Amino acid sequence: MSNLSETERKKYVRQIIMDNIGIEGQEKLKESKVLVVGSGGLGSSVLYYLASCGVGTLGIIDKDIVEYSNLNRQIIHFEDDVGKSKTQSAEEKLSLLNKNLVIKTYQFELNSLNAETIIAEYDFVVEASDNFETKFLVNDTCLKLGKAFTIAGVMKFEGQIMTIIPNSSACYRCVFSEIPEPGTYPTSCELGILGTVAGFFGIIEANEAIKYILFNGSDLINDKLLVNKILYVDLESNLFDIITIQKNEECSACSTAK
Repeated sequence: MSNLSETERKKYVRQIIMDNIGIEGQEKLKESKVLVVGSGGLGSSVLYYLASCGVGTLGIIDKDIVEYSNLNRQIIHFEDDVGKSKTQSAEEKLSLLNKNLVIKTYQFELNSLNAETIIAEYDFVVEASDNFETKFLVNDTCLKLGKAFTIAGVMKFEGQIMTIIPNSSACYRCVFSEIPEPGTYPTSCELGILGTVAGFFGIIEANEAIKYILFNGSDLINDKLLVNKILYVDLESNLFDIITIQKNEECSACSTAK
């Protein structure tokens, strides 16, 4: 007996008729719980598309408030939301988009004291923050808890994304071993970010989450996801490149030889 209502069947019919989704896949989406770390440029697109495709529960963690400088790329927030918490602003839009969606908001920073408790509740994590500290924290915590996650970064016209399945793939620290010293890399506040670039990579992050939910447990999952790969895209020159990466057997986070 399907747990999809008649309205949900009508709403998601274009997905349900796909051979690799069907009723069973749509039910998997409805039963899934995804945490999105950050509701900014990346997170806005992630949240919209996960909510619209029928993911049942979304967690949103973000300590920031909406500012005018956010609005060129953070499409979940409007001018009237300036001064409002990003979690509240996002929740209001998503509630209108999907009335069946369960939304959990965390209006504070993800840190070493709360990360395990929060992440443990979810099936998949989308890392959509704009700082290295959070990216490394998500990597290390998800590895410890055995939670799959995707992680992306964007700047100007370009960005990169990778997906990690604990005990099965290379992790973020296999590529970037340590948190860079402050000032080592310029930020989007210094170099800028085009809204379409953030949206593009947010959609890919959402797509990785959807594929994980649909294909988890399948022998094909590593082929379906950006596992042991980094997708690099420069949207100014239309350069698309997939870089193959390998698990670092001496990685401080994921090596079985630690």
